[in-house]
Amino acid sequence: MASRGGIMVTGTNGADFEHREKIAAQYQISALNKSRLKYCIFFHHSLFLVMLAKLSSDILDKLDIFILEIEELQIPQPLWWEYIWGLSLLCSFVALAAIRRNNIKLIRRYMYGITIMGFGPLLYCVLYYCGDVWRYLTRDDDSDDSSEVDIEMWQGYPYGLLWYAFVMVVSQVHFFQLYFSYNLLKAWRARGALRKAE
Repeated sequence: MASRGGIMVTGTNGADFEHREKIAAQYQISALNKSRLKYCIFFHHSLFLVMLAKLSSDILDKLDIFILEIEELQIPQPLWWEYIWGLSLLCSFVALAAIRRNNIKLIRRYMYGITIMGFGPLLYCVLYYCGDVWRYLTRDDDSDDSSEVDIEMWQGYPYGLLWYAFVMVVSQVHFFQLYFSYNLLKAWRARGALRKAE
């Protein structure tokens, strides 16, 4: 504007653009990580639906509802970690509230919740099925060994290996959730520090 003969604010010579770009970068980082975290939350909800489908047999049994098609699948009884991981979905609502308000405390609670209720049960799953997976991977197809009886199977697939595949996908989603949350936390803290400096 000043080059075109417009009004120039006294006390500035136009060299303060670096400061303005730094603030704009914080907003850009925040917006980008908010979007990415929302995608991760969407994938978390999708994986929750997969877990809910697995738990449906047990939930319907507890509600005393009989559906023949589900009973014929012979889904193994769930363990407590599956329900605890399902509760990690509640953390996503904390994250969405934090995103809406740019709230540092809420995003920190979300990170703690995902670490405890997301990664905790997954770690238990890995340790619980470790023996089954190891026996399945190291078994000898040629020998007629009775160790195959010890491996839990479902629909012809090793049950522990199916859980390991689920854990790999879910742990990647949780890792990215924590990564984007941490980026948001840094961006919001930097923006707060700039406000205090002014």
